[in-house]
Amino acid sequence: MSLVARGRTATDIAAEVRAGRGTARAAVAAALTRIAEVEPRLNAFTLVLAEEALAAAEAIDALPLEQRGPLAGVPVAVKAELDVAGFVTTFGGRGNSTPVQSDAELVRRLRAAGAVIVGITAMPEFGQFPFTESVAYGATRNPWDPDRSTGGSSGGSAAAVASGCVPVAIGGDGGGSIRIPSACCGLIGLKPARGRVSQAPHAALWGTLGTGGPLTRTVADSALVYDVISGVTAVDRWSAPPPARPYATAAADIGPRRIAWLTRPALGPVRVDPQVVAAVERTAARLAAAGHEVVPVDGRWPDVQAAFVPQFFAAIRECVGLVEHPDRLELRTRHTARLGAWAGGPILRKAVELGEAARRSFQDRFGEYDAVLSPTLACLPPALGQLDGAGSIRALLRSLPMIAFTTLANTTGLPAMSVPAGESADGLPIGVQLSGVGDDEGPLLGIAASLGL
Repeated sequence: MSLVARGRTATDIAAEVRAGRGTARAAVAAALTRIAEVEPRLNAFTLVLAEEALAAAEAIDALPLEQRGPLAGVPVAVKAELDVAGFVTTFGGRGNSTPVQSDAELVRRLRAAGAVIVGITAMPEFGQFPFTESVAYGATRNPWDPDRSTGGSSGGSAAAVASGCVPVAIGGDGGGSIRIPSACCGLIGLKPARGRVSQAPHAALWGTLGTGGPLTRTVADSALVYDVISGVTAVDRWSAPPPARPYATAAADIGPRRIAWLTRPALGPVRVDPQVVAAVERTAARLAAAGHEVVPVDGRWPDVQAAFVPQFFAAIRECVGLVEHPDRLELRTRHTARLGAWAGGPILRKAVELGEAARRSFQDRFGEYDAVLSPTLACLPPALGQLDGAGSIRALLRSLPMIAFTTLANTTGLPAMSVPAGESADGLPIGVQLSGVGDDEGPLLGIAASLGL
C-alpha cells in the first residue's frame, strides 16, 4: 500500500504564516500528526522532536508579522549527520553518545529563517552506501512501495518528504546521496556546487565530495530553501562564486536553454534499465516541447571512479576517527575504514587532481550547453535488504547501478539535480538528472521549472 502524500508546500506554509493567515503551530502539529501515522511503517526518523518543535512554532507565532522569516512555520527534518543542539549527532550509528552544544550552521540558518526542526532522519552509517539500512536503526521503507528501498544515503529525508510528513528535509550528498533517494522517491533533489552551502562546524563533508541541501516536492521550495542556506563561513574549506541571482528568481526563468542528453554509462558492469532510458527520452521530448534546444550526444558518461574511490575510502576512514566510540560502529564500517588505509598522501592528492581534470574535461565536452540530461540511477528503486549479510566489498558492488551517473558531480564540484520523470510499469518512480556545466545552479532550477515541477 502506497504511503505517498503531497501535503502542503513550504512556499504556501511560509506565505500564510508571514501574512497571519495561518499559524506555525498548526503547520507543525499537522506534520507531527502525519509522522505518527506513517512512521511505524516507514522508519524515516531516528528522533522526533515533538515538544521542542511545538515550542519553537509557538515562539514564531508570537513574533510580529514583519519579523517572521522566509521559512516561517515550515516543518523541516534534518539528516542525522547534522548537529542539532541538545542531541547526539549519530551519523546513522552508535559511535557517538554526547549531545552537541550548538546547531550546525545549516540548521542555524534554517531556524533563523523561521523553519521548525521536527525531527532527525535516518541514514546508513556515515552515509557510505546508497541504501538507508543500518544496524542501529534498521531499514527505511519507500513510501511508494514499502518493500522497496528509498536509496540513500539521505533516505530518511526522502521518505519524510514523499510521505507528506514535511515539505522539506535536509540531506547530504557525497556521491549522489541527495539525488539517489530523490529519484527513488519521486522528489526534487539538487546537489549544489561545492562550497555553496556551509558544512560548519566541519571544514568540509567528505573532503572535496560532499555538501548539504534540501529534498523537496517542488522547484519553488528548493529555490526558497537555497536562498536561505547558501553561503559559507570562515570555517569552510570551500567557497563557491556567488550565484548570479536569487534562486527564486532563477527558478522563475523558464526561458529556452541548450541541453545535451545521453543515456550510456561509463564502460563497466553497469547496464541501464530500459525503462530508465525511456524516461530520459520522454524528458528530452518534454524539454523540447517546452521550447528548449535538446541535442542527443554520442558517447558514454564520463568515468570518474579513479577520482571518486580513493576520496570515498579516505572520507570513511576520517569519519571513523572522529566518533567517540569507534568500537561501537558496524563491522562493515570498520572494514571499509581498514580497506581505505591505502587512500592517503599522494594517492589522495592524485584523486583530487583527477577530479579537477574531470571537471575541465566535462566543461570542454559540454561547454556549449546549459545542462546535460542523463539518468539519475541506472536502475529502478531496488528491493529492501541490499545490505543484509553484505560486507563492505559486496555492498559497494551492489551500489554501482545507483551511483553510476551521480559521482561525477561530486568529484568535479559541479551542481546536479534529480527530477521526477514518471513511473515504471510497476508504479515505481523514475528520476532523471540535470547536470550543470558551471557553478551556477540557477539554470538547472529554471529547466526543471519549465517541466512544471
